[in-house]
Amino acid sequence: MRMDNWDEIRTAFQVARLGTVSGAAEALGVHHATVIRHIDALEKRLGAKLFQRHARGYTPTEAGRDLLGVAQATEDQFAQLASRIKGQGERVSGELLVTSITGIADLLSPVFSDFQRAHPSVIIRFLTDMRVFRLDYGEAHVAIRAGAQPQEPDYVVQPLVRLRSALYAARCYIDAHGLPESADDFPRHRFIGNDNLDSRAPFYRWLRAHVPEESISFRATEPEATAQAVQSGLGLGFLPVRLAANDPDLVEVMPSQSDWDAPLWIVTHVDLHRTLKVQTFLTHLRQAAAGWAGV
Repeated sequence: MRMDNWDEIRTAFQVARLGTVSGAAEALGVHHATVIRHIDALEKRLGAKLFQRHARGYTPTEAGRDLLGVAQATEDQFAQLASRIKGQGERVSGELLVTSITGIADLLSPVFSDFQRAHPSVIIRFLTDMRVFRLDYGEAHVAIRAGAQPQEPDYVVQPLVRLRSALYAARCYIDAHGLPESADDFPRHRFIGNDNLDSRAPFYRWLRAHVPEESISFRATEPEATAQAVQSGLGLGFLPVRLAANDPDLVEVMPSQSDWDAPLWIVTHVDLHRTLKVQTFLTHLRQAAAGWAGV
């Protein structure tokens, strides 16, 4: 691929990132017909389909995701090169894409604020989803994952923090149903669980192993919905210790156990790990995490 094809590659990168021709055209400041022409020319040149076209927009094929990863790394490197050529030195600017598990925005938002205050030219995109984002496909600069340590060979993986959870009940639930005195009482109580039976959260694995399925009477997929259910008295449920500690209407039913902890990992791709933007953000993140006592 020659450098005179870079406009086509940048166009494909924006289409893959934004998912629509109109979005890419706006980001690049060109007509939508130019975007379509670039995509068609690049697919012809590579001899492969880069996108699946559908009513909602464009979804990258496997070849398109491979191209997206290369384009993301190249665009970051060009941005740093441009800053040096202009005599500005390496400058932290452009887009920073961070993905994470749901339920930790309260921890990350102050980090983003601090980072953007120090580097106002940065545009932060913070994405959360049930699926695992692929860094080798250019879907993120930095990913924060929970559970077992990621093992992908091209990833740089660093420990961040361990999240503690405990079993709680609202006072209104206790007034109506009392508290279990032992595991033998579990069948007589109502529990709140995750609707995804494949959830990797260690406390949900414990719940499925120790509580009869029929006793898990309310199930949700989002941490916020689970917290609201516990606070409303729908049943006994697991909540992050850091959040439950601030609610006087919640009573700890079972304290945090080490095997319920969820380790968090900082994950970056080796091609982007050493870039100034990523390293600068990681410094802010690690400094903040050092003060996350009792999470």
